[in-house]
Amino acid sequence: MDQAKINYHAGEAKGQAQEKTNQTIEKINDSAQSAKQSVQETSQQMMAKAQGAADAIKDSTGMNK
Repeated sequence: MDQAKINYHAGEAKGQAQEKTNQTIEKINDSAQSAKQSVQETSQQMMAKAQGAADAIKDSTGMNK
């Protein structure tokens, strides 16, 4: 095999590896963004429930007047 073919195949392999790396990084970023949104939504739900519980306690003890 001559040097030109070797260089061509090496470049081709490098390009394919880079593309796979880019795809993997994109999947990781998408997963991280999804997890972040899930945590934020869960946090908001927990805060709303805690506020509801606090309001219920205030109502039952007469502190909300």
